[in-house]
Amino acid sequence: MSMQDNAAPCITSKQSQEPVGGFIIDGQGREVPITEDMIQQACDALEESREQARQS
Repeated sequence: MSMQDNAAPCITSKQSQEPVGGFIIDGQGREVPITEDMIQQACDALEESREQARQS
């Protein structure tokens, strides 16, 4: 069983820009709320890098 088999299904909401409870610090030292959209983009990038590594 792979990690992907255990992944929760993706749920896209109209409120994907609403904060989900965390912050990152940008280059100017400001707190930026983490949004669902940011998490989805990070997951997509991770999955893409895993696919590229598998093909190597």
